[in-house]
Amino acid sequence: MLVYTAKRLLLAILVSLTVSALVFSLLYLSGDPATALAGERANEADIQAIKAAYGFDQPVYVQYFKWLGGAVQGEFGQSVYFRMPVIDLIVERLPVTMMLGVSAMIFALVLAIPLGVLAAMYQNSLIDRAALLLAVVGQAMPSFWFALMLIVVFAYWVPILPASGSDSWEHFVLPTIVLGYYATPAFMRLTRTGLLDVLSSDYVRTARAKGLSPAMVLFKHALRNAIIPVVSLAAVQFGFMLTGSIIIETVFALHGAGFLAWESISRSDFPTVQAVLLLFSWFYIILTFLADLLNAWLNPRIRVA
Repeated sequence: MLVYTAKRLLLAILVSLTVSALVFSLLYLSGDPATALAGERANEADIQAIKAAYGFDQPVYVQYFKWLGGAVQGEFGQSVYFRMPVIDLIVERLPVTMMLGVSAMIFALVLAIPLGVLAAMYQNSLIDRAALLLAVVGQAMPSFWFALMLIVVFAYWVPILPASGSDSWEHFVLPTIVLGYYATPAFMRLTRTGLLDVLSSDYVRTARAKGLSPAMVLFKHALRNAIIPVVSLAAVQFGFMLTGSIIIETVFALHGAGFLAWESISRSDFPTVQAVLLLFSWFYIILTFLADLLNAWLNPRIRVA
């Protein structure tokens, strides 16, 4: 297990370095960042002053390593638009995004796993077909359109939930449903497929032959092994929920880190954009690393694969 952990950790570090280089390079995709920050009416003296203030007059590789060293220590510089340290902005906004991501993940798992189990237990029945239809609709429907429809129905036609804001738990109900439902089909289909494979295996037939109850066979022997792929997918989906929250937070005006990213992009606030993207990437990498370790613990065969 220790060797496997070391290998996965090395891979996570290499991926982190690659992602950090890509995030840093975004600063130069639109041209000279100093010119973009100075504005169209700026003269050469203003541009040179901005280069000196932000370190753009140094070689690119020096800028990258200085920026990466600061990022590792939690120092992302000053926000161009908000005129405050970027780390303070993120600390202020991140709890909203985390609350949305966790609630959406819980919603997706609570809805998807029971549906997947029922679909597998009653294969080719109306329950199975209804669950598959739910999965198809969830995968085909754009999340922003679903969000707008929920706002129209539950905030205007039947005004029982707020359409925007993040002041109370009621403001998170509609965003949670939208973000969670988008991940539900993948969890449901994977649970159904994995459980169908496990239920036809030899050790499950042996457990049944020993006279174990159907519930014991399902939950103690079958579901534990069938759920292993869901663990990996849950980590990936949670990372996606955090990054995908940019759209959801914008639609529902939730002032989280995703909404901060949109504000920063629209206002050319490069330090904030870089910090949010790097932070989301780190979340994604760390969650994937932890999922690999959990899978290796659940299934020892993965350690020697």
